[in-house]
Amino acid sequence: MTRGDSGAPSSSEKEPVTFVDNRKVDPETGEIRDAAAAESADAGSGAEAGNGAAGGAEVLADSISNELAERTADLQRLTAEYANYRRRVERDRKATIDTAKATVVTELLGVLDDLDRAKAHGDLDTGPLKSVADKLTDALNKQGLEEFGSEGEPFDPTLHEAVQHEGSGHDPVIGVVMRKGYRFGDRVLRHAMVGVTDGVSDLSADDASNAGSDAGTTNQ
Repeated sequence: MTRGDSGAPSSSEKEPVTFVDNRKVDPETGEIRDAAAAESADAGSGAEAGNGAAGGAEVLADSISNELAERTADLQRLTAEYANYRRRVERDRKATIDTAKATVVTELLGVLDDLDRAKAHGDLDTGPLKSVADKLTDALNKQGLEEFGSEGEPFDPTLHEAVQHEGSGHDPVIGVVMRKGYRFGDRVLRHAMVGVTDGVSDLSADDASNAGSDAGTTNQ
């Protein structure tokens, strides 16, 4: 640092002087300055900026929530549609398999009829044919084949085909089976061909009535 003769610092090395304009009147516009109002305006601007930022954050959060709710609803709808599709495909697949099985089993009903006739003649009591008949019957039963139509069963027109009628027709039952009926699951493959007669209870009542009439005639 360079000093003058008196030891004081030179003017070129003096620190700059800062002036603060505290005048209440603006020398350029002539308007009165209001420091408090300016400070309040600045503070208000800051508060508005803060409120604006908070409001923007709330709007963004609401938008994200709505978007998430829509995407969740879409996902749930797609999941339900896919589950319904899988159930429909599985149901159609099972129906196709059952139809194919029923077609094959229907072709074998004639063989079962032949086996029944052979059994009635005593040809299936012993020997290798009995073993073959038993294996075939067991295999078809495992696949879901069921036979129906036996003597004494109540007559059902949805299952039985009546070709012979005896009695009054009240409370009809199967009196004789001419051909067995078969069903595969809920599907009737063939109706049973039967002869229909009155039920045992009706026959007993008729016998009792006849007996009473005979007794009355005898007493007279």
